[in-house]
Amino acid sequence: MNDKISILITGSDGFLGGHLVLYLAAQGHKVIAASRKATVVEGSNIAFARLPDLAEPFDWQPLLQDCDAVVHLAGIAHTLAEEDLYDRVNHQATDRLAQAAFRRGTYLVFVSSIAAQSGSFSERELTENDPPRPSNAYGRSKLAAEYAIRASGVSYTILRPVVIYGDGEKGNLATVHQISRLPVPLPFGGLTAKRSVLSVQNFCSAVELVLTDSRARGETLIVSDLAPVAVPELIARYRAALGRPPGLIPLPERWIQLFLWATGASAVWHRIGRPLVARPTKLLALGWKPS
Repeated sequence: MNDKISILITGSDGFLGGHLVLYLAAQGHKVIAASRKATVVEGSNIAFARLPDLAEPFDWQPLLQDCDAVVHLAGIAHTLAEEDLYDRVNHQATDRLAQAAFRRGTYLVFVSSIAAQSGSFSERELTENDPPRPSNAYGRSKLAAEYAIRASGVSYTILRPVVIYGDGEKGNLATVHQISRLPVPLPFGGLTAKRSVLSVQNFCSAVELVLTDSRARGETLIVSDLAPVAVPELIARYRAALGRPPGLIPLPERWIQLFLWATGASAVWHRIGRPLVARPTKLLALGWKPS
């Protein structure tokens, strides 16, 4: 597809959805922003549609009417929920959307997660060809949704973004940036593990690429910035943007690990002291040019 298209974006009131609606509309596409709450300003190239509760079955067909494609972002993440709720919202609702999109001939771009492929760290670089090994309910629900999409017969692309940063970010990077704002030295200068991250601008450009390039059909693609970074680099970069010095103390990694384990925060160590590198090799082969 080379022309401007009509795109339904679910979860338009979220961090990613809010950025993506404005980005695609600015590129000249017609965007239908679907969410449970009207948070977008309708105008040139943007219209609003109310999205029902994904935890309950509903008919997707009216939302897909007159859409060339749907980018499915809506779901639950960054919250403590029962596995059944993750499954109903992230898996079963996506399954019903895929079946409805198949019946209408609508192209589906599903925004999954690197969590569908891996736990919170990996000692080897991840590729799309690795057997998926999610380690939590969120990742399992996303992987189940991927399987359902492939089985539905719909024309699809699955994206597996790594952790995303930008205005309005949530999750681990939001926590790192909150800590970075503290007016005190931080004891993380000795951390060396590299982690892949993704800017929200690069995420948006990747979505537009797969929407408009037929070579992405039927593919599962990792999305990440080109260069992985360590936590001290993230803190130094953020503090530099605030006009402040890095203020990092190089405590031995082992000390930080032991402290976090002793305080019951081993999961935090896995996210700041262990590596997770996933490169966007297949996206780059399609001509994606991240900034």
